[in-house]
Amino acid sequence: MQLYNTISRTKEKFLPLDAHNVRLYVCGPTVYDYPHVGNARPLIVFDVLFRVLREIYGKDSVQYVRNITDIDDKIIETAKKNNISINELTNKVTKDFHSDCNYLNCLTPSVEPKATDHINEMIELTTKLLELNFAYIVQGHVYFEVSKFDSYGKLSNKKIIDLVAGARVEISDLKKNPADFVLWKPSSLDEPGWDSPWGRGRPGWHLECSAMAKKYLGTEFDIHAGGLDLIFPHHENEIAQSVCAHKTKVLANFWMHNGYVTVNKEKMSKSLGNFITINELKNKYDGQVIRLAMLSTHYRQPFDWNEKNLETAYTALNKWYEFYSDQDNKLDLSTLEVLADDLNTPMFISKMHSLYKDAVNGNKNAGQQLSDACKLLGLFHKNLASWNNIKTSKSITEKEIENLIQERKVARDNKNFSRSDEIRDLLIAKGIVIEDNQGKTIWKYK
Repeated sequence: MQLYNTISRTKEKFLPLDAHNVRLYVCGPTVYDYPHVGNARPLIVFDVLFRVLREIYGKDSVQYVRNITDIDDKIIETAKKNNISINELTNKVTKDFHSDCNYLNCLTPSVEPKATDHINEMIELTTKLLELNFAYIVQGHVYFEVSKFDSYGKLSNKKIIDLVAGARVEISDLKKNPADFVLWKPSSLDEPGWDSPWGRGRPGWHLECSAMAKKYLGTEFDIHAGGLDLIFPHHENEIAQSVCAHKTKVLANFWMHNGYVTVNKEKMSKSLGNFITINELKNKYDGQVIRLAMLSTHYRQPFDWNEKNLETAYTALNKWYEFYSDQDNKLDLSTLEVLADDLNTPMFISKMHSLYKDAVNGNKNAGQQLSDACKLLGLFHKNLASWNNIKTSKSITEKEIENLIQERKVARDNKNFSRSDEIRDLLIAKGIVIEDNQGKTIWKYK
């Protein structure tokens, strides 16, 4: 297996520290609001990684940890704004998050620790960093001193001064250096807090993941993963505090990061307001459609969110379901090797299209292999009867069909062929076949 390692910026052969205990940590959600489609991408991508690792090393030989951040300044602000308790907010959003995971057919991690259940571990880690002189205390704040860690910036491939400029770094006169980051901060009486040697307070965001990763995976493990936006400061700071506290060379041997989800080539984010929540999609698309659409682009590349990608995914699924099988067989090694090459899901999906063609031509083994390949990607978790019910729910009226055909004609007349193709694909996804003949367009049900 080969994986792209962010820290070396190359694809490397993946050799786990222990083939009987492959360890993976993925940064989970901060539970203050509904997850949006951009948050769905790491869920799907690293769920596929988990599935592939289990396929190669065995289901009982892979440990997957994905945390829940349930104490954070955003959580405190949102609870105050909505005039509800923090517990009420975090419990609701965590429940919504799990519902979204089920919708996207993501496997349950081996362990899903909550930050608030691991405050003692965070205090222990902070204490150790103070004892080793990697941290300092100012007015109840405990800061990590980045100048004490020579490798700071290696993951980001930047110098400290470049990292701080324009980055998401907290500005404070209490710091010795602008890049220093908080391990522990004081809490006011109306904020959640825990007793510590430095007074009542709460942990910094970066500290939480280091403490939970150490508890469940040890001081060194195989893969740490998350979105591209976590490289700095979050993952950079995790490395610094963990390596310094535990006197190890690395925190994780591989660092994997998925690309952004974009809308019209601009990053989807709550701050820009160009997002759609996963929950909003549930009445429009089956989760398999979202999953396949996202996997059609390599995980390290940006994925542009648009209806055409979704309808293309639906069309493919609709064809592939002809060969749905209740049996679960081992996937051919030649097919699995494509995914083992840095999760090359676009190439894997291309192989699935080839398997479909072979199956249509009467190759029964190809049909079974297609079904098995779908299941490895986290598809086909619903049987054929359930899928047919979904198809029926995507019905379209004759008037809507005629309107779309007229819109397509106008687009073709204006040489807007991309829109014309988009409408054709939309109709195909709805089970409508169109034919252009002597200037007229006729349609029929598939």
